[in-house]
Amino acid sequence: MTHAADTRRTNKALLLALLATATLVGADLGSKSWALSELSEARVGEPPPLCESDDLGRISFQRARKPPVVLVDDYLELRYAENCGAAFGLMRGSSAVARSAVFGVAALGAVIFLGLMFVRGRGGRAFAAAVPFVISGAAGNIHDRLRYGYVVDFVRFHLPSGWEWPTFNVADAAIVVGVGLLLIDGMLDTKRQKRAEAQAKVRDKA
Repeated sequence: MTHAADTRRTNKALLLALLATATLVGADLGSKSWALSELSEARVGEPPPLCESDDLGRISFQRARKPPVVLVDDYLELRYAENCGAAFGLMRGSSAVARSAVFGVAALGAVIFLGLMFVRGRGGRAFAAAVPFVISGAAGNIHDRLRYGYVVDFVRFHLPSGWEWPTFNVADAAIVVGVGLLLIDGMLDTKRQKRAEAQAKVRDKA
C-alpha cells in the first residue's frame, strides 16, 4: 500500500489514534464486564474442563447463563457465551496449543504491522481510521484469553426461521469495521495509483 502521501504522521494524529484505541478497548472490556455480571453467574461446584469438548463435540461454559436480555423479539438479544475459538467461533474445536499459537501470533503481528504502517504514514484516511478498530479488537479479545482462557461474547442476532449469526462482542465488531475500512482504503489506493499513472502518461506526451 503505497502512495504519494507516505510521510510520517503528526503527533496529533498519533494521539487521536491512541485515544480512539483506548476508547474502543474500554468499551469492549466494559461491555464484557457487564455481560459477566448481568448475563452469567458462577457455577455451583467444580466448573467443567476449560474449552474441552465432550464425546459429542460440545463445550460446556465455565459460567452459568442467566436469562438473556431481549432487545428485538425474534431478532436481537444479549446472551452470554464463551468463545474458545477466534472471531465468530472460528477454530473453536482446535486444541488449546493451536489456538494460543494462532491467536497470539496473528494478533501480535497485526498490531505491530498496522502500527508501523500507521506511524510511517502509509495509506489514506480510511486506513488511518481502520487501525484503532483492528488493534483495539485484537487487544480486547487477547485480554480475555489471557485472563479467562476464552473470549466473552454476548450479542446474538438471529431470525425467526432459526438461522443465527455467531454470537459476538464489541471487539469482533471493531475488527470487522476495521477490515472493511482497510478494504476500502485498498480500493481507493488502487484508483489513486491508476490516476497518477494516467497523469504521468499525459505529461510524457506533452
